[in-house]
Amino acid sequence: MSSEVKVETNVVHTAKSKVSKKTKNRTPFSGWKENLAGYAFIAPMFIGTSILVLFPILASFVLSFTDWNFVAGYENAKFVGFANFSKLLTNALFLKGLVNNILLILAIPITLILSLGLAVIINKYVYLKDLFKVIYFMPFISSIVAVAVVFQVLFHPTKGPINQLLLSIGVDNPPGWIADVNFALPSVMLIMIWTGIGFNLIIYLAGLQNIPKELYEAAQMDGATAWSQFRKITIPLVSPTTFLLFVTGVISSFKVFDLIIVLTNGGPANSTITPVVYLYQQAFIELRTGYASAISLVMFVIILIITYIQFIGQKKWVNY
Repeated sequence: MSSEVKVETNVVHTAKSKVSKKTKNRTPFSGWKENLAGYAFIAPMFIGTSILVLFPILASFVLSFTDWNFVAGYENAKFVGFANFSKLLTNALFLKGLVNNILLILAIPITLILSLGLAVIINKYVYLKDLFKVIYFMPFISSIVAVAVVFQVLFHPTKGPINQLLLSIGVDNPPGWIADVNFALPSVMLIMIWTGIGFNLIIYLAGLQNIPKELYEAAQMDGATAWSQFRKITIPLVSPTTFLLFVTGVISSFKVFDLIIVLTNGGPANSTITPVVYLYQQAFIELRTGYASAISLVMFVIILIITYIQFIGQKKWVNY
């Protein structure tokens, strides 16, 4: 036995010595072929991200402290410090756009409520679930430009089908919708809700299918009503999904651009202008690139703060 133990010990020591020699002989350039292959695979994405994302972000940060337009060239950029930010925070049009964007956020919880209700109904009480998924998902994958053009026709104040229907049922003064200062922004919110329901519905359906059926069976045996099951089981257990959709929805609401540009172009009387639309006007119409860069930096900070508040607040209502 002792001889066998000695042999095994010698084998172990020999293996360890070989491993230690290999590690000692390794240099920073050891395995350079494998490293080169790895860098070659990530190079296209890294280069593309650097050129299209990282460099524009850094350039925008630097340009926000300058008075410059991109037609004049970089050599004509004039450093102005925080002058762009001081002008921006006292600009009535930018502040109006910020208020409008905050109002657009109100469409997010409405979309979530409708999406969750439809998801529960489709998940429990509807046959041909896949068909309804496709029907509700179609507006989300449709071209926003096409959707905006269609709603331009629907919301036409005199000849639109919606107002024609309201007139036919006895409404004497139907709303002007996108032509009315008071109804233009709610019209945009209605379209946002209509297009957003499909995506939220699909995500909620996935979340509902992860809830154990035994919980509902136990609740039914205890005499819980359908509303009690929805309030005590469904809502708490899909709260992580709700949090995800709420965060992404709020961020998306700050990026609404193509819908407003095609539908109202920020009008009438700037009633639907948002910071992103205002940024576009300043950068590509007024050619105030430095000022527009300051707008983008302020919006970045605002979105970062809102997202941070959401992550802090989710601890009180999200159940993981």
